[in-house]
Amino acid sequence: MHFLQALPGFMGTAFLLAMVPGQGVAMILRQSILGGRNAAIWSVLGNSSGLIIWGTLSSVGLSAIFAASETAYNLLKWLGVAFLCGLSIQTLLQLRNESGKFELEGKANTSKGAAYRLGLFTNLSNVKAAVFAVAFVPAFVPSDFNLGLGIFILGFVWAFTSLSWYLILIAMVDRASLFLAKPKVRRILTGLSALGILALALGLALSQHNG
Repeated sequence: MHFLQALPGFMGTAFLLAMVPGQGVAMILRQSILGGRNAAIWSVLGNSSGLIIWGTLSSVGLSAIFAASETAYNLLKWLGVAFLCGLSIQTLLQLRNESGKFELEGKANTSKGAAYRLGLFTNLSNVKAAVFAVAFVPAFVPSDFNLGLGIFILGFVWAFTSLSWYLILIAMVDRASLFLAKPKVRRILTGLSALGILALALGLALSQHNG
């Protein structure tokens, strides 16, 4: 498979990952509703920077390991599946709360620097992003393409795809902030988050090593 042929499938998967309500979505909703459009955009830029960092670390530290050992890849893959399944169950348990896992209490970071750092640190502490970087991304690099370079390029594609979705989300929040502020709506988002994470676990379980 040519590298360019793998891009549509990867972008679709990355877009779905960004859409799954989770740590990043919760942060963007909070910034949008409480801090406004500009604060949310700077947080999105920080989040995308985090994705580039994850992609770079994956390309540098993991490509050689995966290229040399299918056992190492499979071990990481199934650890990722187990983690995502556990995260899905943990998210479902949050439905006991009135607003699910998407609380809006407190203040938003509205200055450019603070909003950017919030997005960056939220992403770098997001284990779901780490699992995607080290287990999903390498699977989309064709066997006839340099694995490290492929992961590095896909890291930037991942960041751009995620940025696109979050900008759409911010535009939606501008029009529906009162609707999204309702606890019932956020409980629904929590349920969708759990199902989405479970779908990611299934996708990871069915992925194959292309290194």
